[in-house]
Amino acid sequence: MNSEIFSLSERLVSSSYVRQGLQARRGHEQLIRLLLQQGKCPEEGWSESTIELFLNELAVMDSNNFLGNCGVGEREGRVASALVARRHYRLIHGIGRSGDIAAVQPKAAGSSLLNKITNSVVLDVLKFTGVRSVSSCFVVPMATGMSLTLCFLTLRHRRPGARYILWPRIDQKSCFKSMLTAGFEPVVIENVLEGDELRTNLEEVQRKIEELGAQNILCVHSTTSCFAPRVPDRLEELAVLCASMIFPI
Repeated sequence: MNSEIFSLSERLVSSSYVRQGLQARRGHEQLIRLLLQQGKCPEEGWSESTIELFLNELAVMDSNNFLGNCGVGEREGRVASALVARRHYRLIHGIGRSGDIAAVQPKAAGSSLLNKITNSVVLDVLKFTGVRSVSSCFVVPMATGMSLTLCFLTLRHRRPGARYILWPRIDQKSCFKSMLTAGFEPVVIENVLEGDELRTNLEEVQRKIEELGAQNILCVHSTTSCFAPRVPDRLEELAVLCASMIFPI
């Protein structure tokens, strides 16, 4: 609803009440305006009503939701189930174009805008967490294994002679499969028991680097998410070690 519609509403409802509604609406719009203007993660989380308002506004920008539209093209967004459509806020068409996932889709301006703002917000979060050197990113719907595989394949371009990945052991199959799928040989580093916790064996990591040669190691594949008695890896110590050997963690 825009200002003109609110003005017309005053013919039916008291103008003072309509103005209250207009002010409430502008409160939501101000949050959306700041998000689009700054492209940064809001300092305070949005209410569900603001999120739903934004998503519904974006959805009506996609061609599959145009009034009177009949999508018959080979790449038109269509959905048979109203339940599925509601679950996805009718953002049906998708993003990207001609093999470029970052490209704007002409038939889905709303979905493309959501994609762009999502990437911008995630980039802001990455920088906030300390990754200052990152200049761009994009969000794709992939789980642990495939995401790690793509990371390893990207690192291969930086270290084409590397064969091994040092892996402080964590009993999670996707982590292990991702290294094999990318064509590398995992070198399992058994953890050490400290009290009632399993911790990173830094001495063994150092020994394997010396044994295999730093030039033959792609990276150290570490983790911060695990189940007891395993605890998060000693990331700071591993980072210092990797930096001294000039390969990634």
